[in-house]
Amino acid sequence: MVAERVLLAGVEFRGRSRSLLRSAALARGLALPASDISPDAVAGRDLDRDLDANFDELRELARSAGAEIVAEVTQRRPYPDPATLIGRGKLEEISAVAASSGASLILFGHDLTPTQLRNLERALPVRVVDRTQLILDIFARHARSREGHLQVELAQLEYMLPRLTGRGAAMSQLGGGIGTRGPGETQLETDRRKIQRRLVQLKRELEAVRRTRTQQRQRRESVPTSTVALVGYTNAGKSTLFNRITDSGVLTSSRMFSTLDPKLRALILPSRRKALVSDTVGFIQDLPHTLITSFRATLEEVQSAELLLHVQDAASPLCELRKREVEKVLGELGVADKPQIEVMNKVDLIAAEERAGWLAEDCRVAISARTGEGVEQLLEAIDRKLTLDPIVERQFLISQQEGSVLAALEAGAQICGREFIGESVRLVARGPASLLGRYRRYQEKAGREERNPKSVSRRDLRPSQASGPETRGGLEEGER
Repeated sequence: MVAERVLLAGVEFRGRSRSLLRSAALARGLALPASDISPDAVAGRDLDRDLDANFDELRELARSAGAEIVAEVTQRRPYPDPATLIGRGKLEEISAVAASSGASLILFGHDLTPTQLRNLERALPVRVVDRTQLILDIFARHARSREGHLQVELAQLEYMLPRLTGRGAAMSQLGGGIGTRGPGETQLETDRRKIQRRLVQLKRELEAVRRTRTQQRQRRESVPTSTVALVGYTNAGKSTLFNRITDSGVLTSSRMFSTLDPKLRALILPSRRKALVSDTVGFIQDLPHTLITSFRATLEEVQSAELLLHVQDAASPLCELRKREVEKVLGELGVADKPQIEVMNKVDLIAAEERAGWLAEDCRVAISARTGEGVEQLLEAIDRKLTLDPIVERQFLISQQEGSVLAALEAGAQICGREFIGESVRLVARGPASLLGRYRRYQEKAGREERNPKSVSRRDLRPSQASGPETRGGLEEGER
């Protein structure tokens, strides 16, 4: 398939840029007033990198969609033009660049209103696509499961519905005055009605998927197994970490949104406790609301998780800003208060002295999912955070003939001590309470309590036989 030749049009508005710069300054601990924030310097950094962050992200999105970038045009203006987003002069420039570069598509790094999209398509020689439509196209490319296709189609139709005006051959609508009686329903109304019917059908099918997922979660919750969800900005390394800790072979790619369908795998923690790990779709700055709504069934895995692993790209200069974007989406999902561990990934790409500031907090772990550095410390941190099936220590006295019991304890718990006593073995096991509780009858403390009453009753029985029928009758009465 031939890659589409694309012209990228990036637009930056000064009001939004100042807000972005101020957020960057605050993230670096600089209490700067708004008047001090300028495009020249904040904390001595080159702020063009911050201003062009959205454009860099647009390039990555275009490459993830399989596009060939043939030209780029950027503009900074104080506010968006309500008719075309950009000014008339810039519109003429984009038209000339598109014609000279042979571009077949123009990608805007900003969301366009239906009116802006319609006006731009009339003024420009090629098709126009905005940021949300580009993300939806990437989602459509990467969806693999039936559920993923349903969610993407729902989001696409909800995006398309308010933008139908001016598309297709329209017929005049029936009116009430002279000269207004057209032949019937317009093509626009027909398209809207078809889309509305399809939306209702998709929502029903997704509701069935949601019920199935709820039933699956309820079955999982009947067994005390914790669920850990990987969340984070797209391309932060979530799938690579997922493969590293679960020995899975899911797709890993440097392209954005390579993971759409949720994946659930078992994880064995250092305490031998089992947990389930869920790999979820990555977030992005200004994530379209239609995607959050359409992927509700998938994101419910995040809502039901006991612990969130917030995976961050530590090597990215926009790490703190992207962290805030993820926290914003988590707040919209109502899970911002869930226990979290900040996983600072890709530390193999940065100097060791830069990590010291991150690890001052207990909830942060520095790792490299690619090389495996720090993964053991991460697993130990997960083990400490999970509380659903607590780790306990018990002492057992088990006959060596109980091979299945001994094998189950050795497989599911840590054996801290072992002592052979005749035909039995005394074990000190540390593991999940649910596992050790199954073999409560073998606990040595309980065994002594059961043996002692029997020995006492035998000692009391011998004198009662010598004392005559009265005592014997009293004992029998007591036994009854």
